[in-house]
Amino acid sequence: IKIYRGMLTGYNEAFIIDGEKKKQLIEADPKSAAIIKPILRGRDIKRYKAEFAELWLIKSHNGYKKNDGTKVERIDINNYPAVKTHLDNYINALQKRQDKGETLYNLRNCAYVDEFEKEKIVYNDICQKLTFAIVEPNMYFNNTAYFIATTYTKYFAAILNAKIIDWYYRTLSVQLGEKAVRMFSIYVENLPIPEIPENEQEPFIKLVDIILTKKENGENTDAEEKQIDMMVYNLYGLSEEEIEIIEGR
Repeated sequence: IKIYRGMLTGYNEAFIIDGEKKKQLIEADPKSAAIIKPILRGRDIKRYKAEFAELWLIKSHNGYKKNDGTKVERIDINNYPAVKTHLDNYINALQKRQDKGETLYNLRNCAYVDEFEKEKIVYNDICQKLTFAIVEPNMYFNNTAYFIATTYTKYFAAILNAKIIDWYYRTLSVQLGEKAVRMFSIYVENLPIPEIPENEQEPFIKLVDIILTKKENGENTDAEEKQIDMMVYNLYGLSEEEIEIIEGR
């Protein structure tokens, strides 16, 4: 796996816009749509599924290399006049910010822009309970969220959202008081995920699919999540007494 941080704009007030502003920019210049992407904040991350708050990122990236080595040139804001006019309203703040690209209209360098275009697992940098959501391709995050790039998103999400992982993470990491949990990559990377054949991952994947569908419909998923907890206990070989400790904490 690889773990990445969300986008750092240096000035969210300019680069993160609401749905109404997005509509205005596209109406003024349809080309604007090409560099306006949906974005999640840390507070939008829920168990298994994030709650999109209708916020959008102006993705005026500073150029990067694709995974295949192809170079993507930085965004020239002059090609997007409506977006430039919007950003010009914040020009003093944009000039002063530390995190910027080649021009004041560009975001800082980000070598992994390609990874945002894939399905991924995202989590909040500070939370009361470990919470991992599966996010579809082309969704971006601000710097209060981190994401995991893996080909096994649903299986990983099932394991990471299990009670035993929340319990274990608190034993190996530095915490902020009694409740708040800080999700440092050095600890997340050390969470032990059982490596099992893909056919044995299927029961987890099916339950995650049910959970995602139910959450989309606003339905309760406690039964499915409880079933996953018990399956994960079995993966780690916990005894009934050990399960009782985790369930009762």
